[in-house]
Amino acid sequence: MAAQFGRRLRRGATTTAVAAAAVAALSASQAPAAPQSDTAAGDQAAAGATPSGDSAATGNSPYHTDLPPLNTPNKPGASVNLPVTGSAEAGIPASVLAAYKRAEQELAATDAACRLPWQLLAAIGKVESGQARGGKVDANGTTLSPILGPALNGQGFALIKDTDGGAYDGDSTHDRAVGPMQFIPSTWATWGQDGNGDGRKDPNNIHDAALAAGRYLCAGTRDLSVAADLDRAVLSYNHSTEYLRTVRSWFDYYKRGTHEVPDGTGVLPADTGGGTTSPFPTPTPTTGTPGGGTSPSPTPSPSKPGGGKSPSPGTSTPPTTKPPTTKPPTPTPAPTPSETFGSLEDAGTGTLTATAGEAFGERVTVRAKNKLGKPLARTSVTFAVVGATDARFADGKSTVTLRTGADGTVTAPVLTAGEKTGVFKVTAVAGTTKPRALSWTANVTARVADTIALTGDKALTAAPGAEFTDRVEVRTTYKGTGVADTAVTATMITDAGTPAENDKGPYFEDAAGDPVRTLNLTTGADGVLELPEIYADDTEGTYTLRLTTASGATVTVELKVEAAPAA
Repeated sequence: MAAQFGRRLRRGATTTAVAAAAVAALSASQAPAAPQSDTAAGDQAAAGATPSGDSAATGNSPYHTDLPPLNTPNKPGASVNLPVTGSAEAGIPASVLAAYKRAEQELAATDAACRLPWQLLAAIGKVESGQARGGKVDANGTTLSPILGPALNGQGFALIKDTDGGAYDGDSTHDRAVGPMQFIPSTWATWGQDGNGDGRKDPNNIHDAALAAGRYLCAGTRDLSVAADLDRAVLSYNHSTEYLRTVRSWFDYYKRGTHEVPDGTGVLPADTGGGTTSPFPTPTPTTGTPGGGTSPSPTPSPSKPGGGKSPSPGTSTPPTTKPPTTKPPTPTPAPTPSETFGSLEDAGTGTLTATAGEAFGERVTVRAKNKLGKPLARTSVTFAVVGATDARFADGKSTVTLRTGADGTVTAPVLTAGEKTGVFKVTAVAGTTKPRALSWTANVTARVADTIALTGDKALTAAPGAEFTDRVEVRTTYKGTGVADTAVTATMITDAGTPAENDKGPYFEDAAGDPVRTLNLTTGADGVLELPEIYADDTEGTYTLRLTTASGATVTVELKVEAAPAA
């Protein structure tokens, strides 16, 4: 069932003058009267349709309807640079404002074609939660107490049965909108983001919620610098023309200038409900309470238009004021099959394998198709790195959203392996109403040393029956980078031409102190290996020590056994 809402004016707006001011504010917003339907993939319904409540980010939950003051921060056309001070309504709490700007920067880097302005997030945040109840958030941006909408039980609101077991909203029967941007749990499960990099996706955190709202608004092929696309995006958040007009009013207001205020000092909307855990008040009864409750105060009878006399005492005259009427928006035709996202397919991605620290030789490429099976351009595709890995796309990003070209294809950025070896997944997802997902297995292999070399150049000599004074040290590398834990075999050989193990000359000692001429060793940090002591027997001469890695890299060391010169 779609949520049903009546028009709600600000508290105290009971006079003709205030009502006229509200109308003037709406007119100043330049909000369109009949938003158009979105023809791009993933958008929901025509503006004039009545979609189900769970197809909107908020489940069509109620929202604050306060309008901006008529005295905007700057005159139309003036600079949009942020003033240091200004009207109270123009102030946005510091953490909340930082979250909106951070989300704008993230979207500019990963989905630049969307052109998300932070002022749009601020307008939605104002309408949904009064900027997180005036900025009542902790140092990490998490609300000090939950912000919950009413149960979406179909009684005056949409009917959305529980989808999260009460994990986010504490209600295991029906869903409730959650957090400063008022996501319903089922929408958060799809669009939730980690905006502050703490490893969690929390709808109660303003950084996470603001980034999720930005990505939701940028779904499909929307360009929010285009008025029609912006209207579609807002309507996808809450399917109400009044909601669109209210958000548009605050959007225009914030574009004219705003300023930062300390957390917790932001101005709350008039209908906040007194600081309860829900941003929405309990309606005040307008009739007497059954069982002897107090009736409301009588309303004075208005004078007759044109200066006529008021009704005489004892005469009951019904009010002549007509309820406001709203002209429903004109539905626009649904997108044609050639404009509608249909499927996502692999467009020739090869095997994803890379050595630790190096770029993958292959890049993920996909093709989007419409309902007719033809290539579909300008379709948003989100590529993501999933699993226990430190492999990342450019600029250290694990998620990137790009759009398909004229041939329907799009290629993910170059993926670079980290130091963690093993397998993980790379996914590509397109579509919002019925998302299509593809995944590939990627593998990061350990570096294998391609070089082994001595770290010093000292001549290694010893007298017969004595110990070599200097120790042999080598380093294994892969393309110049040290490789730890590399297996190295050290062998005393007869000569380089016939590398058989020598039965005389220098030797090592095993744990029992017996002579051995072959040892299996392993490099340490940065690929460095220092060999144990080497001893000389009584036979003078020049001998060869060979060190070899499993990959076949080899280095030889010359060892001389000679008597010390006579004094």
